[in-house]
Amino acid sequence: MLIEFAVIGIVAGYLAGFLGIGGGFVVVPALTFLYLRDPAMAPWAIHMAVATSLGTMLVTSLSSIIAHQKKGAIRWSLVRSLSFGLVIGAVLGAAIADVLQGEALIRVFGIFAMLAGLQLILARHQEGEKPLPGQPGASIVGLVIGGISSLIGIGGGALTGPWQLWHGIRAQNAVATSAACGYPIALAGTFAFIAFGLNSDLPEGALGYIHLPAFLGIALTSAIAAPFGVATVHRLHPKLVKRLFGGFLMLVGLRMLAGL
Repeated sequence: MLIEFAVIGIVAGYLAGFLGIGGGFVVVPALTFLYLRDPAMAPWAIHMAVATSLGTMLVTSLSSIIAHQKKGAIRWSLVRSLSFGLVIGAVLGAAIADVLQGEALIRVFGIFAMLAGLQLILARHQEGEKPLPGQPGASIVGLVIGGISSLIGIGGGALTGPWQLWHGIRAQNAVATSAACGYPIALAGTFAFIAFGLNSDLPEGALGYIHLPAFLGIALTSAIAAPFGVATVHRLHPKLVKRLFGGFLMLVGLRMLAGL
C-alpha cells in the first residue's frame, strides 16, 4: 500500500494548499477503500481513515501554513478567536466518532462530502466585508466547525472557508486562514483519536486509531505537495478547480452513501 499512500498524500497536499479545504475529503474515502480490502482492517476502516486523516494534517497544515505565512495571507486574529472552540469541538467530534458504528460514520461522511461539493459548485463571493462575531460567537462557530471536522476527518476548510467568504473576506486570505485553523483541529482530534482507540483490538501498525504506515506515507508526500497548491492559488483564480473538485466530492459522497 505504500505507493497508494504516497499518491493519496500528493493529491491531498496539493488540494489542501490550493483550496484550503484540507486533504480529508481525499484521504478519508481513499483510505477507507484501501482498508476495506484488508480483512484485518475492514472492521475499523472508516474510524482509522478519519483518525489517520487528521494525523496527516499535523504535517500538511504546518507545511501549508508556512507557505501562506510567507505571503502574509493568514488573518491570525481570526485564527485566535476561533481556536478555543475548534479544539473543544475536535475532541467532541472524535468522541462521537468513537461510539458510532462504521456504517453510520461512512454515511455521515458521505452526506458532508456531498454538501461540501455542492457548496464549492454553487458558492458565491460576498462583496464587501461583513462584521465578524465577537469572542462568544466565534467560540460557538469554532465549536461547530471543530466538531464536524473531527467527526469526519477534515481540516475544517470546507466550513471555515465558506464562512469567511460569506463575511466578504478575500478568497486568498480565506484559504490561508482556513489552513491555519486546521491545525488546532488536527492536533486535538489526533490525540483524542489515539486516546479513544487505545483499548480497541486494532490491527498491527496502529497507534490508537492512527494507522502509522499510512500516516507516514501520506504526511511526507502531502507536505511536499502543499506548497505547490499554495503557489497555484496565489496565481490563478480557483473557481474552476473548486467546481471540478466539488463535482468530485459529490461523486465520492454518493458512492459512500450507496455502500462501499
